[in-house]
Formats: sequence, structure tokens, C-alpha cells
Amino acid sequence: MALPTIAPYPLPADEELPRNRVDWTLDPERAVLLVHDMQRYFLSPYRHDREPVSRMRGNIADLRRACHRAGVPVVYTAKPGDMTPEQRGLENDFWGPGMKAVAEHTAIDPGLEPEGADVLLTKWRYSAFAQTDLAERMAAQGRDQIVVTGLYAHIGCQLTAADAFMRDIQPFLVADAVADFSADHHRSALHYAAGRCASVLRTSDALSALSGAPARAGN
Repeated sequence: MALPTIAPYPLPADEELPRNRVDWTLDPERAVLLVHDMQRYFLSPYRHDREPVSRMRGNIADLRRACHRAGVPVVYTAKPGDMTPEQRGLENDFWGPGMKAVAEHTAIDPGLEPEGADVLLTKWRYSAFAQTDLAERMAAQGRDQIVVTGLYAHIGCQLTAADAFMRDIQPFLVADAVADFSADHHRSALHYAAGRCASVLRTSDALSALSGAPARAGN
């Protein structure tokens, strides 16, 4: 039930991205950036000098900088270590007891740690909205769009996007700022999101929107 060994794989090329069913426009006045579960425990199965993680980390850093410049709130999620069976719930049946309460497991990836006014939420389930006040925080700030980055694309990222959709919050899943167990899992998550609950976009598209520049043609 431990995390799998994850072989390097290339992030999806532009021509591999699914066609979106919606024509939502990312708006810095409405958006929140989510950096999802970028903890050492979840990153440990990857080669950090190879894709997908090597490019994903840089793309998340670029998005965070752009959000800071544009006044877009940045929210992190992180699971606690040494969760009790009651806190772990049914995830224990699928993944075992999870991480230990040590920095080697719980710490956010070095270089991507929260800064300044960034918010760090303790996360309990796949979705960043489950058992947290993320939705309430967004409503209080008048924000109804969420830009999803981080780990893992077909688990927490996809489920957070679906949960946002069901709360009438527009999710944007950044195809090259997430990573997964494999190229197939990654691409499956993008196709599900684009067809059912979210807008899939590239980091370059999100950066253009955050800076007010026109996005280049694409999906």
C-alpha cells in the first residue's frame, strides 16, 4: 500500500492536450492558486532531475511568482504526519498509515515553501476542499476560480477540480504543473478534467492570463 516507484516520463506536449468543453477565461481578480501536496513524502518516488518533476517544479515556481505580482492568493495543502486511524479514515485502506511526523515526509519541497501571505492548509482527504475552510476563504475574498497544480494529477488534483466544479468554483488544471504515477495516469486526468469538470491549460497560458497578456492559440 506504499507509494509506487515512479519512472521518469515526459510532460504532455501541446498537441497531446485535450480539447476543453468550456471556454472559461482565467481572471486574476477571481482566481486562487493551489499548490497541492508538494511534500517530500509525495515527491520521494520521483527522479528530481528528470521530467515530470524537473519542469513541474519550475512551472509552479513561475506561477507562484506571477500570482504574487498580480495579487492572486496562493494556497498550499499539506497532509500531517502520524495521523490516527480515525483521522486517516478510508485512505488507510488504500494507502496504509501515510507519512510520519518528520520533516523528511511533511516538509514542502525546498524552494516552493509558502511565503509572506501564502496560506498553508492542513489537508485530510483527496480533495483540498474536504474538511478544510478553503471554500469559505475563497468566498470571503470574492474568488470563484482555482488554478490547480501539484501532486498527484489523477488523485488529489483531479478530485479537487471535481469538488470545485460541484461548488460552482471554476477549476483550471495546469497540465505541465502537475505530476502523476505515470504518463498514462497524467494524461487520463487531463482528459477527464477537460471533459467533465475543468479547463485544462498550459503554464504559459496561465502566466499570460495572470499578466494580462493574450494567451497563444491552442486547445
